[in-house]
Amino acid sequence: MAGNSFGHIFKLTTFGESHGPAIGGVIDGCPAGLEIDIDFIQDELSKRRPGQSDITTSRNEQDKVEFLSGIFEGKTTGTPIGFIIRNTDTKSSDYDHLKNTFRPSHADYTYEKKYEFRDFRGGGRASARETAARVVGGAIAKLLLKKIGVILVAYVSQIGTIKLNKQYDQINSDKIKESLVKCPDKKTSDKMQALIEEVKKTGDTVGGVVFCQIKNVPAGLGEPVFDKFEAELAKAVMSINAVKGFEIGSGFKAVEMKGSEHNDLFVAEKGIINTITNFSGGVQGGISNGQDIYFRAAFKPVATLMHDQVSVNKTGEKSIIKGKGRHDVCVVPRAVPIVEAMAAMVVVDFYLRTLSSKIG
Repeated sequence: MAGNSFGHIFKLTTFGESHGPAIGGVIDGCPAGLEIDIDFIQDELSKRRPGQSDITTSRNEQDKVEFLSGIFEGKTTGTPIGFIIRNTDTKSSDYDHLKNTFRPSHADYTYEKKYEFRDFRGGGRASARETAARVVGGAIAKLLLKKIGVILVAYVSQIGTIKLNKQYDQINSDKIKESLVKCPDKKTSDKMQALIEEVKKTGDTVGGVVFCQIKNVPAGLGEPVFDKFEAELAKAVMSINAVKGFEIGSGFKAVEMKGSEHNDLFVAEKGIINTITNFSGGVQGGISNGQDIYFRAAFKPVATLMHDQVSVNKTGEKSIIKGKGRHDVCVVPRAVPIVEAMAAMVVVDFYLRTLSSKIG
């Protein structure tokens, strides 16, 4: 299987399956001497872990990370950082009935066609369980970014048809952790939670949107042709399970605007160049311009429903998929730290690439 690595200089390779002994990863390209805050990394994992509330899957994994290499006396050594997260609460028998049947909108059929063999327990490698390893990589990237003052803030801006009608510069990020659905506005958060609980009662699922803002990104990050900043960011976000849409800056709303409305005019104050507006989302010509980078990721409804669905088996015969097992009604709240992690790795990778392209 190809495609298990992400990044150019700061590179994360992940491994493992949902119901295997463990998942894990190897981080290559992390500079030596970085102090590793284990508590911070565990806190990031706790934001993603299953079983954290009544509106998430009841699978109860503690997601404790174990570092195997690349760290000595609390600091990175510059060598590959290996780590694992053991799977401790698997119930593989919940998936026995799926051995020869393809679940609607899952990776079952496509994996079968590509490999002619698949791990049907919890989706195997296709499971979002793999994203825990990404959060570890993202947490270490965040520790690097902290040194240069870059801050990432992500939150849920929409669940189903319920939207947060506030701009990102009106958000109090301290309120995000107070919300079960990771929405920083209590009134909107309560409505979102009520919707998820209502949908759960019907055995159905619901999707949503994660908004992410990256502050204090230095101007000049990104490569201007195929490796544009927004192109790498889009790839990073679209690689997350269940993501079906990505837009940066004004996104699709740009088509409703005239150029005279959309252009971000430059101003200089005390020798510092800024823009009056930021419809570009902090990126122009594939390169960061020093303004806030902000984007949105759209997540589809979870494909596993708690009621029967019609499908087919390997021989093409009609089959009934029974609604059973432990699954999220809405993955969006748990996806917030994953979005941040992928974005953090993109910024760090471009930062290190920029450093390596300069003399002196």
